Amino acid sequence: MRFLVTPSKVRDASVTVPGDKSVSHRALMLGSIAEGRTEVSGFLAGEDCLATLAAMRAMGVDIQQASATEMSIEGVGLHGLRGANADLDLGNSGTAMRLMTGLLAGQGFDSVLIGDESLSGRPMGRIIKPLSSMGAKIESRDGKPPLIIRGQDKLQAIDYELPMASAQVKSAVLLAGLYADGTTRVTEPAVTRDHTERMLGSMGVSVVTNSGTIAITGGQQLRGCVVSVPADLSSAAFVMLAALLAENADIQIKNVGVNPTRTGVINILQSMGADITLENTQLLGEEPVADIRVRSSKLRGGIVDPALVSLAIDEFPILFVAAAAALGKTVFSGIGELRVKESDRISAMADGMRILGISVDETPDGATVHGGRFSGGIVQSCGDHRVAMSLALAGTIASDEVIVDDVAAVDTSFPGFRDVMAAFGAEISVSDEN
Repeated sequence: MRFLVTPSKVRDASVTVPGDKSVSHRALMLGSIAEGRTEVSGFLAGEDCLATLAAMRAMGVDIQQASATEMSIEGVGLHGLRGANADLDLGNSGTAMRLMTGLLAGQGFDSVLIGDESLSGRPMGRIIKPLSSMGAKIESRDGKPPLIIRGQDKLQAIDYELPMASAQVKSAVLLAGLYADGTTRVTEPAVTRDHTERMLGSMGVSVVTNSGTIAITGGQQLRGCVVSVPADLSSAAFVMLAALLAENADIQIKNVGVNPTRTGVINILQSMGADITLENTQLLGEEPVADIRVRSSKLRGGIVDPALVSLAIDEFPILFVAAAAALGKTVFSGIGELRVKESDRISAMADGMRILGISVDETPDGATVHGGRFSGGIVQSCGDHRVAMSLALAGTIASDEVIVDDVAAVDTSFPGFRDVMAAFGAEISVSDEN
C-alpha cells in the first residue's frame, strides 16, 4: 500500500485526532491488574494497542468494549493473571513488549512474547539487564525477541540508574517493582514521559519522585478507576506541522494531551518561530489536556537543544520535515535512540528527504538538515508509521506528486490519518500498489 500525495491548499479547521497510544497501553495493563473495574474512554483502537488488548484477554482478563474507543476492564488484581495458552503476539509495538516484560517478570507462570519482523529486530537487553538483577528469568535471541519469561513468585527491589533516558525501560522496572520485596528506585538522566507514574497514582499506588529518582514499594494494590484518554500529541503533531507549513491556515486540535514530559515537539517548533498556543487547559484525571491552536508560520533553522530530545523522541521525523521547510540549517544531536525504533529513523528520513531534493548530513547520533524546497518523487517508509506520515506531509508542500511506499503500518498509531488530513485540505490518497 502506498500514499499518493499532491501539493495541497490547507484551510482553517477544527479537528480531533485519535487517543494517546502510551496512555491506552497503560490503561489496559494497569486496569487488568487492578482490583475492581476500570472504565476507559478515548482508547486508541490502533493495531499496537489492540495487540495489548488481545494479550490481556489471553491472560484471563474480561475486557468488554462498548465501542472502538470505550471499554470496561474487570481487574483481576496483582496476582490474578493466568498463563496464556499461546505466545503473546505484540505485533509492531515496542512499548507493549517492554512494559509487558516488566509486568510478567514477577508472575508465577511462563510467558512467551513475540512480534513482527521489525519488533523482532529491536534491542531488549536494556530491559533484560535490570529485570534480571531483580531476579527475573528472561531468555532472548541475542537480546532480541522472542522473549521467554520464566515464572518467578517474588522479585527483589533494586536501585537502578538508567544508562539512557527511556520511559519504556523506566516503566518496565517500575511495573516489576510492584511484584518485588522492598522499594525499587529508578534514576533517569533526563526527564521522560511519566504516564505510568501518573496512572499508578490515580489507581491508589504511592509513587515518589525526587530529583530524577522514582521510587515504588512492592505489594501495593491497584484500584480500578475511570481513565479518560486524551488525544495523542504525537498524532496531533502531524496536524500542527501541516498548519505551520501552509500559506495561511489557522487550525485548532481539540483535547490533546499536553503532559509536560511530552511537549518537547511544541517547544522545539516554537523555538523555530512556530505560532502555537494552548487553549482551554484542564486535567483529565492526572493528565493535562488542552486545545492546540496553530497558525501558519515562517520557520527558522537553528541548533536544537539536546535537553529536549527525551521530551520529543517520537516526533523527530516530523521535526526533520519542519527543518527542511525552515530558513537555514537545523542541527539535531543526541537522537541516536532513533536508530533503533521501528526503523533507523535518522537514515529513513534522510534518505527520503534527499530523494525529494533536501540536503541532509548524517552523524551517528544526529543530522544536519539544510532548508530547501521539496520536489516530487518516490520515497520509502521502511515500514515505519511515523516516517510514512512525515514524508506524506512533505508531499503536501512539494513541487510535484510524492509517492510514499509501504504505509500499512500507519494504522498502528493513527487510524484515520488520511481522513483527518482531508478535513483541512491535505490531499493524500491510497493505492494498493507498492
